[in-house]
Amino acid sequence: SGEIFNMYKLTAANLKLKFYTKVLVEDPKTGKSVIIKVNDRGPYACKRIMDLSKQAATNLGTISRGVAYLDCTVLDQDD
Repeated sequence: SGEIFNMYKLTAANLKLKFYTKVLVEDPKTGKSVIIKVNDRGPYACKRIMDLSKQAATNLGTISRGVAYLDCTVLDQDD
């Protein structure tokens, strides 16, 4: 997107969603949720859908697990 990556912002990478799309990400194990903004492309690892910033993963309580199964809901997608 041209935006400089900051691991302390609530951002994520996704291969298909448009840049600046807002997504509600919820972790059913912790019951925590966060709203992120897509500002990068990725992940390129097999079977992964989204790479979260360190801050987003910390807020969700998934940082220690590394990989987590999360529920994602698109909230706003600029046209």
